[in-house]
Amino acid sequence: MKSIFTLLAPLVAVAFAAGAPAMAQPVESRAAQMSFADMVDLADGTPLVLRAQIKDQALVEPERSPGLAPGFARLYIEARTSALITGTVPMGESLRYLVDVPLDAKGKVPKLKKQEVMLFARPVPGRPGQLQLVDPTAQFLYDPGFEARLRPVLSALLAQDAPPVVTGIRDALTVEGTLVGESETQLFLDTRGDGPVSVTIVRRPNQAPRWGVSWTEIVDQSARAPQPGTLAWYRLACALPERLPSDASLARDSRVRAITARDYAFMLEQLGPCTRNRG
Repeated sequence: MKSIFTLLAPLVAVAFAAGAPAMAQPVESRAAQMSFADMVDLADGTPLVLRAQIKDQALVEPERSPGLAPGFARLYIEARTSALITGTVPMGESLRYLVDVPLDAKGKVPKLKKQEVMLFARPVPGRPGQLQLVDPTAQFLYDPGFEARLRPVLSALLAQDAPPVVTGIRDALTVEGTLVGESETQLFLDTRGDGPVSVTIVRRPNQAPRWGVSWTEIVDQSARAPQPGTLAWYRLACALPERLPSDASLARDSRVRAITARDYAFMLEQLGPCTRNRG
């Protein structure tokens, strides 16, 4: 545990550049309070999710802890790998990493030795056994219930047919039908990797509006809306803007543009909020 900052200075500079949460939470409650969106946020693109048992800890001095939030302490941790939950990177038994942990009710640093934890991390190139957490607080006391909730998320992210990351709205087009109140709106979404995604909102007289999303090149009126708490739902609810960008609508007629905006708002209402409980 000697010369901690010298050994892990690259981790301090890289892993904690983004800062830490604005307020402390009891360590025990953090995993239980995570929403579906929180779990996807943490797991998406994370190379390693693993269980480990903490062998030792040492406090990193505040002056050597850039970006440390009030109510937190930065610790250097030595741990032993218990199980690799997901990841393709070989990991040895011994692990070393930095983590920001909330102080307890008395303002003291929690004692984590012998505790079982879950980590969301990436390996440090050229430094065997060293990890960078994907954010400063991406360590959670192990909870079987949390692992049970997390595993379907990891499976969905790793599936070959996983929906792509939505980055915005490319085009929006509304076509009115021959009957009063009849229309069809199509939204064509931008994605990371340029995978095809389209949303269709259909209105028919004397019928409730319906909508669905297609994750293929085929624009399908029979496509269904994604179920809440699924990766497809997350890709839309947690990525799309609150209002349809004015430059996305292809119509020039103000009335048709208003229909497009109304249909977009309807889709967002049906999706519901993307709830995040982590800062």
